[in-house]
Amino acid sequence: MRKEVTEIERLREILRHHEYQYYVLDQPEISDQEYDDLMRRLRALEEAHPELVTPDSPTQRVGGKPREGFVKVAHSTPMLSLDNALNEAELRDFDRRVRDLLGGESPEYVAELKLDGLSLAAHYRDNTFALAVTRGDGSVGEDVTENARTIRSLPLRVKAPWPVFEVRGETVMDRAAFERLNAERDERGLSRFANPRNAAAGSLRVLEPTITASRRLDYYTYFLLVGGNPAFETHWESLEELHRLGFKVNSHRRLCRGLDELLEFCARWEAAREQLPYEIDGVVVKVNSVEQQRRLGYTAKAPRWAIAYKYPARQALTEVENIEVQVGRTGALTPVARLKPVEVSGVTVSRATLHNEDEIERLGLQIGDTVVIERSGDVIPKVVRVHTQGSYRRPFRMPAACPVCGSKVVREADEAASRCINTNCPARLKESILHFASRGVMNIDGLGDALVDQLVDRGLVKSVADIYDLKAGQLEELERMGRKSAANVVRNIEKSRQNPLPRVITALGIRFVGERTAVFLAEAFGSLDKIAGASVEELQRAEEVGPKVAESIFEFFREPRNQALVERLRAAGLRFSQEIRRMLVGPLQGLTFVLTGTLPHLTREDAKQLIEAAGGKLSGSVSRKTDYVVAGAEAGSKLDKARELGIPVINEDQLLDLIRVG
Repeated sequence: MRKEVTEIERLREILRHHEYQYYVLDQPEISDQEYDDLMRRLRALEEAHPELVTPDSPTQRVGGKPREGFVKVAHSTPMLSLDNALNEAELRDFDRRVRDLLGGESPEYVAELKLDGLSLAAHYRDNTFALAVTRGDGSVGEDVTENARTIRSLPLRVKAPWPVFEVRGETVMDRAAFERLNAERDERGLSRFANPRNAAAGSLRVLEPTITASRRLDYYTYFLLVGGNPAFETHWESLEELHRLGFKVNSHRRLCRGLDELLEFCARWEAAREQLPYEIDGVVVKVNSVEQQRRLGYTAKAPRWAIAYKYPARQALTEVENIEVQVGRTGALTPVARLKPVEVSGVTVSRATLHNEDEIERLGLQIGDTVVIERSGDVIPKVVRVHTQGSYRRPFRMPAACPVCGSKVVREADEAASRCINTNCPARLKESILHFASRGVMNIDGLGDALVDQLVDRGLVKSVADIYDLKAGQLEELERMGRKSAANVVRNIEKSRQNPLPRVITALGIRFVGERTAVFLAEAFGSLDKIAGASVEELQRAEEVGPKVAESIFEFFREPRNQALVERLRAAGLRFSQEIRRMLVGPLQGLTFVLTGTLPHLTREDAKQLIEAAGGKLSGSVSRKTDYVVAGAEAGSKLDKARELGIPVINEDQLLDLIRVG
């Protein structure tokens, strides 16, 4: 046993180190595959010795119980909002007020980028993450501990000098994760999130932690409190200590020794904000000295020693000259507004996405209208609303034929998107190659838009499988491709053959199957061939695969052209198999349970551990795949759903009997 304990602790320390390198410093030292192998080894050891599992283990990021609501929690000290300065004059007024209240002293200021996210307080006890609370109304927030635990940049264990302390920061979703999430929602026919802040807030407050985990949230800290008070004499020292302890602190900050330095920092990042991977809407300015902060005090709503310098909105008015249609890799037709060119945040904008017909109808938009557009990061700007109806406006109609290949366009009754039915449509092929080569999929660096356009237009790639037949000499002949660039692309193509099975599944572009679902399929079946040969019913046995997803997978592998693609990828040497995750064998093997209400003796976590130790599985919702609903006092809507579907409902004693008798 001593050997296993030592090995478990060693693996945990290694994984914590690499989580810090990747999620906090953005400087990974090992590949994703090497990280996954370490995690798999630790998980196997912990499954073999469940008594050694601890809450701060890297394996415990995901796995908290689904919730039926959020408990209200009072903050140690209020999380107050900040007053705003909307221009330089108002920031100068703030500086004047501070100096007047300090009797003429000239304070130092700490300038930090104002991330556009959701404030969160994280509490630690005995160096272990224990509680996370949203800002709420500033005095009372909501307990989102299990969801926050899934945020990789929030450490589960630290080495701090205080037995109890609190960290406050901003939960954000970066632009790439936001666009990926909205693209997935488009594919599933769901409404899009309006902006990264809404997406982060919604992701942190879902009732199922596994959903939060899939959203790739990030956490930047900006306060360190002990006993509800600042831990150091200056705010800058607190930021430095947070960084030393292993928390993520935004590196774009400055200790300003006067108003001129502060104004320079604000102007610099207003000009450079589009270069950041996340959204900001200004700069937070704080008096550095905690002693001066105490003297300055608070108004009823905000501290007098801090202010938010807000950047102007990145919006503009322009006319919609036409509405064109783009075709994506799944055949989805996306209307895009062609605009009268207008400058927004220093960039000339001439196009804006409209997403689908329903969005155009919601906006009440027609060609010729004057609209408000908003630019957000490096993505295509969007139309916010109609400002003025045009004198000669005309409505948009989705074409009946694909604008690229002329094939029929269809729209299913339960979906927002219209689609081209031709799987060989050139537009679909280009998008499919870009998806296949993207970083989160096969990660073929260098295979971007310009190169893919040339490869398809010149007939060098007619299927994603053709990527593996490309030679450096062919690439050297293309525009803007020298010998070195061509060699790098070929090397990256070769390297991609070693990607694990979940990435290969994702790369196929099966509708409704993203990175998360691909992992569950790989773990459940162990090989692409078994997935391809499975029935709809068998596919639904995989975690989080419902009827709609299962039907999509089944139909994909029945299509002869897709079968041919799979065989070509097999011949190219891609990985088609992996070890099936070891399942615990016990009296509840193969049974799915849902917990609802308060049990008389067992906590939810206790019940979860007992069920899983006996080989059972927990689900967050009741469906026809549920075998038993375990109900306690004040059971919620899940009990009603179980009765509606005729699912057996049992109590705590009956659950224990099942475990004992098997």
